[in-house]
Amino acid sequence: MPTHNSNDSIFNQLELLGHKKVVFCSDPDTGLKAIIAIHDTTLGPALGGTRMWTYKTEQDALNDVLRLSKSMTYKAAISGLNLGGGNAVIIGDSRKDKTEALMRKFGRFIKNLNGEFITAEDVGTNPKDMEYIRMETQYVTGVPETIGGSGDPSPVSALGVFMGIKASVKELYGSDSLTGKSVIVQGIGRVGENLVKLLRDENAKVYVSDINEDRTGQVSKKYGAEAVSNNSIFDIDADIYSPCALGATVNTYTINKLKCAIIAGSANNQLENENIHGQMLLEKGILFAPDYVINAGGIINCYSELMGFSKKRTMQLTENIYEATRNVLKLSKAEGISTIQAANKIAEKRIIAINKVKSSY
Repeated sequence: MPTHNSNDSIFNQLELLGHKKVVFCSDPDTGLKAIIAIHDTTLGPALGGTRMWTYKTEQDALNDVLRLSKSMTYKAAISGLNLGGGNAVIIGDSRKDKTEALMRKFGRFIKNLNGEFITAEDVGTNPKDMEYIRMETQYVTGVPETIGGSGDPSPVSALGVFMGIKASVKELYGSDSLTGKSVIVQGIGRVGENLVKLLRDENAKVYVSDINEDRTGQVSKKYGAEAVSNNSIFDIDADIYSPCALGATVNTYTINKLKCAIIAGSANNQLENENIHGQMLLEKGILFAPDYVINAGGIINCYSELMGFSKKRTMQLTENIYEATRNVLKLSKAEGISTIQAANKIAEKRIIAINKVKSSY
């Protein structure tokens, strides 16, 4: 029998990942069950999305929020933003369980953190939900443009991924043109659809796949992409695999099946295990554009809203993802380390440097 109890194991998890604070939010009146994880606030307040999902267990929800919040720290750091990393998850079915009262109650919990955590939309939440949260707290971004926010960050997120794909193609082929390149886009939500449009505008051959087959059909017709079923995507011989749904699709099983040269998508935490699968991809010669580097468009959009930047400035910052990706790929090559290790190194270097600035007064 293990000698530690379940509370110890949670604290062990927090220590291992370096989290500063985790808040469990429970409200029987509205049915709210949520977890807010604040990973690091060295660079600024923790910013991260609120995901609403039907987790099988509460432990799964905790694991997800811990991983997501840590990747937000690294995402903000490598993008040069003055933000820390955090994230939140609400346990429940976003189509059935979500109500105005539930979202506003959640806003109250965020308010009680006094600006240490700022939220935005994620899987299962939208600008309307952010509007409800805004009714209770100012610490929310991505609210509708009609009430002074920056609205849906999906087009900006997609642009960042597109820039990351181009940077990866440049690294492998010497030119960043996507004409004639084939791309599998798995998951065609708002970000995925915007990415399909950008790829097709540059004459890439695009395969689309989604658990919602009607959606797959609509998007394939609209953009002249080829619809493929979810269970056959790893059998397709394409240049680029772009996971744009949930994480952990890059694992031992799929790496052995993948026929692509590049993995570059918008999904968070694509590698099931950073160390094992980052190394496997390096050994197999598949170029992996680290997700938190190239999907930073969303956080850049939110940061721009907080700072009052123009749309033009937001787009400029997002286009910088091209250079950020190139820097990661160069370091990976120079040191013979996986691209995720290279990205982590660059992000950690900035956090350590700024920590010295902040501790000097």
